[in-house]
Amino acid sequence: MPSLSLNKKQSRLIVIGAGIGGLTAAALLAHKGHSVLILDQAVVPGGCASTFKRQGFTFDVGATQVAGLEPGGIHNRIFSELGIELPAATFCDPACAVYLPGESTPINVWRDPKKWQQERQKEFPGSEPFWQLLATLFKASWEFQGGDPVLPPRNLWDLWQLTQAVRPSTFITAPFTLFTVGDALRLYGLGNDQRLRTFLDLQLKLYSQVSAEETALLYAATALSVSQSPQGLYHLQGSMQVLSDRLVESLERDGGQLLMCHTVGKINVGNGQANSVVIRNQKTGEVWIQTADYVIANVTVQNLVELLGEKAPSGYKQRVAKLPPASGAFVVYLGVDASAIPYDCPPHLQFMYDIKGPIGENNSLFVSVSHPGDGRAPAGKGTIIASSFVDFTPWWNTQDYQGLKEKFTQDAISKLSQYFYLKPKTIIHVEAATPLTFAHYTGRKKGIVGGIGQRISTFGPFGFANRTPINNLWLVGDSTHPGEGTAGVSYSALTVVRQIQAQK
Repeated sequence: MPSLSLNKKQSRLIVIGAGIGGLTAAALLAHKGHSVLILDQAVVPGGCASTFKRQGFTFDVGATQVAGLEPGGIHNRIFSELGIELPAATFCDPACAVYLPGESTPINVWRDPKKWQQERQKEFPGSEPFWQLLATLFKASWEFQGGDPVLPPRNLWDLWQLTQAVRPSTFITAPFTLFTVGDALRLYGLGNDQRLRTFLDLQLKLYSQVSAEETALLYAATALSVSQSPQGLYHLQGSMQVLSDRLVESLERDGGQLLMCHTVGKINVGNGQANSVVIRNQKTGEVWIQTADYVIANVTVQNLVELLGEKAPSGYKQRVAKLPPASGAFVVYLGVDASAIPYDCPPHLQFMYDIKGPIGENNSLFVSVSHPGDGRAPAGKGTIIASSFVDFTPWWNTQDYQGLKEKFTQDAISKLSQYFYLKPKTIIHVEAATPLTFAHYTGRKKGIVGGIGQRISTFGPFGFANRTPINNLWLVGDSTHPGEGTAGVSYSALTVVRQIQAQK
């Protein structure tokens, strides 16, 4: 079998997956002088944060907003280290406009902390002590995270990094380590406040993949607070693709190699150490084995077990098998005339409907809307992207896939028409993605999205480590700390780069 030539520098690294996590790790390691090869089975890099074009419209595949561009934010730090320019972006303000069932006025999650405080006090009377607890925990957690802790630690170096990140303020979080959001609501006598629970369930499903009752409180404190100043959520100029494009430019500038349309079918292990991968060129069918000093897998933990095959450690394999089912996604992409979008429409909205239909696990839609001049649509046009979390199982078992897809599409458009002016004359392009679509284009097992869920058993110190039980094999992405989103997976990549540098 032929072998791809890699320039011998400090070490040879193979990165599996060109999502944001894999690209970040590859770009940073190439910048530090390592010989890096990154492989992905898709046509374009970016994974769930990539884009596609139709009839002049640019659609973000999955991720539609980004955090960490502010000074000190993770993307800001990484782009500064790489010497590349941050992409142009505008603040999302409100970060999200949330419409609860049967309500015509949204709950606006404002960027200004005081404005958001006034909003939540108006919408959820008597809940302020709960929100103040979140603010206190967020401040301590954010300071702790700024020290670059390694969670969960797997050797003495990791433990030392974790210890170094601890601040006096960190100890305030200790009593709440095993609390869920549901526990905190009951602590403040809010356990039966169904309207507040509905709002929290909607928001946390986006960030933690699970309900308020199950979400780890320390994770929720960050997820529910990061959209306020001095942090914030951003809408990128052009599309989400600019993140991966700039990381690719940095990678190739520093001598790294990126091969798209190349599938890794297996990670080879010898003497307890990852030493090579089996690569297949999708265009030619050519298969070969490529050796490596280190392998970084930017895949789901479920995919990692499959790539290891019989070499997957039994305990690791059993833990993955026992994970609660993850969610898939259904997404409808609409290219529309600008008249379909209300004036001053926020960039992100969330709707929960009281009339049941096939849409989603909690009968809700998360909607992202383009703005004039943001590069996503021709003049006088716009894009509307609506997504819902779904059980992936029916999509793989149905005998009428196209019928099910059409049913979901029409239900989504019907529900969106309650807010947007969607008529045959205003809809220019319609396209939908299902768990099968995500499985095909991203390679994620069963098309699952968003990580493994931030329950107590899987977040932070109890989650899956970047160091796997196999030497010289690392895991990055939304299966590891600190979870999903471009900021989260970039942080996991930064951790792996530090671990590899320390090991050398």
